[in-house]
Amino acid sequence: MNDQVFMDLLQAREYKAVRSILNVMNAVDIAALMEDLEERDLAMAFRLIPKDKAAEVFTNMDSDQQSALVEVFTEKELKDVLDEMFLDDTVDLLEDLPANLVTRILENVSPEKRRTINQLLNYPEDSAGSVMTTEYVSLKKSNTVAEALRLIKKIGIRKETIYTCYVLENRKLLGIVEAKDLLTEDDDVKMEDIMETKDEIVSVNTHDDQEEVARLFQKYDLLALPVVDKDGLMVGIITVDDAMDVMEEEVSEDIALMGGLRPADDTYLATPVIRHVANRIPWLLILMLSATVTGLILTYYEQAFEAIPVLVSFIPMIMDTSGNCGSQASTLIIRGLALEEIHLGDVFRVMFKELRVSLLVGLILAIVNGIRVLIMNRDPVIAIVVGLALLCSVVIAKFIGCMMPMLATRLKLDPALMASPLITTIVDACSITIFFSIAVAILGIAM
Repeated sequence: MNDQVFMDLLQAREYKAVRSILNVMNAVDIAALMEDLEERDLAMAFRLIPKDKAAEVFTNMDSDQQSALVEVFTEKELKDVLDEMFLDDTVDLLEDLPANLVTRILENVSPEKRRTINQLLNYPEDSAGSVMTTEYVSLKKSNTVAEALRLIKKIGIRKETIYTCYVLENRKLLGIVEAKDLLTEDDDVKMEDIMETKDEIVSVNTHDDQEEVARLFQKYDLLALPVVDKDGLMVGIITVDDAMDVMEEEVSEDIALMGGLRPADDTYLATPVIRHVANRIPWLLILMLSATVTGLILTYYEQAFEAIPVLVSFIPMIMDTSGNCGSQASTLIIRGLALEEIHLGDVFRVMFKELRVSLLVGLILAIVNGIRVLIMNRDPVIAIVVGLALLCSVVIAKFIGCMMPMLATRLKLDPALMASPLITTIVDACSITIFFSIAVAILGIAM
């Protein structure tokens, strides 16, 4: 569907044609189609969406468009949309809206739904409780397959998922029944005979970190994950679509931290310039001021420059190469920690592996660079100095690159903090010190 054609039809008031287009489109695609609409056209276009798609389209819109629609909705329109939205989507909506619109929304939901929403809003940010939904199918262990299917037909349309049902007793989770079991078993078979028992169930606590929740989905290939409170009572579920949102959010946050940025709450284009500046300037200031150490080291070895000026020409190569080596090591370790391929107990195995890698990498780089120096400068002593400095710098850089993310994890910090910008700054200072220490020792420069 061409966006311009849609806009032209809408502005020409060809509402019948617009409705027919929206009728055959997926809800996610409709939301994307409406991203470029101006506010005066947005409400009209939304009112032409088939009612069975309206809530899903609204859920997939960005917060600015949602706010604009809530402001112009009639009470009935707002109530109709909210009635069709799942609770977790409603909670996400409330977290992004201004206070006056939040009040209006809460006034248009039932008292029972309002209590549940308030409960979900009170869970810590980035916890399992904050991303769960309370809309799931619960069964009793005495229910037969026929009874379970009748219940699903009656209430399933209002639940987040019916592929996984939960067998409860006094809100205690006893077992899980998959939809395929209900469809393949005889009608008189009871839930207690076909359910997966509690020992086989993977569950999370309401206060568990959402990143850990996402890892469980990936590890066990789950469609839904039950959430229990501190007393072991089931309070909700997290579905795979919410887990994917969490994964995207966590990856975006790690990418920002690895680039020396504060994570942003909005998209790049929707974030104001001032917010971009605020997100970037703290790390830039820290890194700029920390580079003073490198400047002091260079000042200390100023006599070496005067004695053998050619040494200065090798500084950028040694700094860049060692910085890149440190960044490579940190990237691999951060990934390993994130995927739980590496644990804190593996610290000595990691050190030994990186030592072997760095010696081989450093040796190859040193030989290649030594040949280059011989060809360009025809001085074997300088070639030895530069090669040896490069080898030592690579070993130190890879050691720093692999250890700092693990140190951050040990201190309960995000290992992505210890990524390229910070590691490169530290490695620069170390490589310059190593280079001139070796040069002074071998070349006999008086300091």
